[in-house]
Amino acid sequence: MSTLIWIVLVFAALVAAGWVFRFAGQTVTGRPYFRDMEMTTAFGYALGVFTIGVGVWLYFFVEQAVFFRWAVQGFVIFALAAWLFRLLGRHVGTEGTRKLFRHMPLTASFGILMILIYAIVAIFAQWLAPYGQEEVFAQVNVLPGGDPAAGGDPAHPLGTDQIGRDLLSRLIYGAQNTVGIAFATTCLAFLLGGSLGFLAATIGGWLDNLLSRAVDVLMAIPSLIFALLLMTIASAWAGSQSGMLTFYMVIIIAVIDSTRVYRLSRAVGGNIVVMDYIEAAKLRGEGLGYLIFREILPNAYAPLLAEFGLRFCFVFLTIASLSFLGVGIQPPLADWGTMVRDLSQFINFAAFSPLTAALPLMAAGAIALLTVAVNFVVDWMLHRSSGLKE
Repeated sequence: MSTLIWIVLVFAALVAAGWVFRFAGQTVTGRPYFRDMEMTTAFGYALGVFTIGVGVWLYFFVEQAVFFRWAVQGFVIFALAAWLFRLLGRHVGTEGTRKLFRHMPLTASFGILMILIYAIVAIFAQWLAPYGQEEVFAQVNVLPGGDPAAGGDPAHPLGTDQIGRDLLSRLIYGAQNTVGIAFATTCLAFLLGGSLGFLAATIGGWLDNLLSRAVDVLMAIPSLIFALLLMTIASAWAGSQSGMLTFYMVIIIAVIDSTRVYRLSRAVGGNIVVMDYIEAAKLRGEGLGYLIFREILPNAYAPLLAEFGLRFCFVFLTIASLSFLGVGIQPPLADWGTMVRDLSQFINFAAFSPLTAALPLMAAGAIALLTVAVNFVVDWMLHRSSGLKE
C-alpha cells in the first residue's frame, strides 16, 4: 500500500475519532464545552493522542529510534534542570532576585540556565577543556565512546577528527569563539545602528535622508550573500592571517546588521522625539547627548531589548553559516559551524554507531539550544517591560 493511501487512511481515522470523542462528550456529559466544541478542536484532541501514542511506540519498541530517545531524554532532563534552577532561585539570593524567580515562567528559567552554562563554558574553556584546541594527536578518526574494542580511546571521550584533534576540547572552545565573537559583533552593531538611528530621529533633515538612503541600499542586498561576498574579498586581504580575517568578519557582520538596528531605533526614536517631555528638555537647553541617552534611550528599552535578542541569534547563525561555508572563523580556532561541516559525513554511520553520527549534531544542537534559550529570555523580559499581565 502506498504512502499516500496510508496518510489518507490515518487522516480519515483521526477525523472519525474526533467526531466520536465530541459525540460521546455531548451525549454523556452534556456540558457546554462539548456542545459548543468545533470539529477542528475535536480533531486536534485526536491528533494529540495519536502523536503521543506514536511517540511512546517509537521510544519503547523501535530500536532504530536512538536519536528520538535521546531527544525525549534531553527534553526531560532540561525541563527538570530548569525547574530545579527556578526553585533554587526562589530561595537563594537577594529579595529582588527571589521575587524575580517567583514570577518567572519555566521557559525563562531554562533560558537563563542555558545562557549561564554557555557563559561559564566560554569564559573558563581553557580550564574545562582536557586539551588545547590546536593540539594534534597521533590517533586520527578515533570513534567516540572511549571503548578501545569499538575503536575508541578513554583519553578522547568524543573521539578525534580527521587530523587528530580532540573533539570534546574543540566543542568546548567553540563556545568561547562562536558565542564570544557573536556577542561582541551584536554589541558593535547596536552601538553603531542605535546611535545613528537616534541621531537621525533627533536631528532629522539632510542627515536623516542621507543615513536612511544608505541603509536602504545596504538592506536591498540579501545579508548572507552580501556577507559572503565581502568575506571573500576580505580573505584575499587577510591572506594567511586568520586573526585579521576574524576581525574583518566582525566589522562586516556588525555593519550589515546595524542597518536593521538603525531602522528600528530611528522609528522608535521618531515617535519619542515628538513627546512633550522631549520639548521640555529642549527648552531647558539640554544637549544632544542628554536627549539621546537620558530621554530617548530609556523609553526605547523594550523594543531594543527584543531586537538585541533577535540580532544576537541572527549574528550567531550568520557566523556559523560563514564558518560552514569556509569563510568565517578560520582554523586552528574551533568553531561549531566548521565542526558541522567537517563532521557531516559521520551521519552516514548512524545505523552502525549512533554516537558517531551524533558528532555533527552536537555542534548543530549547541547552536540551536543557545538560540532557543536567548529567545525564551528575551520574550520574558519583553513581556515584563511591556507591562502585560498573565
